Amino acid sequence: MAQDKSTDIVYLITEKSPQTQLFADYLSEHTGCNIRVQSPAETVKATADDRALLLIDSDHMAIDKLSAWQEALPEPLAKAPVAALNVTDLDHALKTLTCTQLKGIFYRNESLEVICKGIHTLLGGDLWMSRDLMARLILFYRKYQSNAFRPACGLTNREMEIISLLSAGSSNQQIAEKLFVSEHTVKSHLYNIFRKINVHNRIQALNWIHQNLGPLVPNAETVGNLQQRPEE
Repeated sequence: MAQDKSTDIVYLITEKSPQTQLFADYLSEHTGCNIRVQSPAETVKATADDRALLLIDSDHMAIDKLSAWQEALPEPLAKAPVAALNVTDLDHALKTLTCTQLKGIFYRNESLEVICKGIHTLLGGDLWMSRDLMARLILFYRKYQSNAFRPACGLTNREMEIISLLSAGSSNQQIAEKLFVSEHTVKSHLYNIFRKINVHNRIQALNWIHQNLGPLVPNAETVGNLQQRPEE
């Protein structure tokens, strides 16, 4: 079981069960961290002195709920690294990364030894991702740099923000809430975007984004700090 004296805390966000507790006990024993199992519906409590990692079980938290859940975290955990557990494949990883800022990805078939190693790496301030995922992020970063100096089809910075949210599946209302503007303003921006990239609807716009901009995932600062994790 976890030792209360530990200053490294891993919040395992998943549904509680005997199997989950066995997993938590293993992590505690092999990492030396204080493992706290919490349901996604529970409020995460923390103190400013904790060095913490939030490990989210993607089997028990929908991708589209991640961003709002992360924004509701208490202040001591606002900058704590967040990682996803039980990610099925590369496409799932990329889709998850479009919805929230993650520092680590653990696939469903990861060994317990690899998960423990990744936990220590994340607590040390580095990222933990596979080579394939890292390659996709580097490709995105290069496109990001290009677009930062040469906006596609004359798109403004605000329009690029809206395109990023659009690619993540956000509705007009969600985009408005995240950018602190009205839905009418979002609709006006979308009209201008569609006109500039010569499309007529969201589906065509998403196809254009995929062909011209690639996956719009973490920001440049996150990708710039990427550390390659070892492969099994």
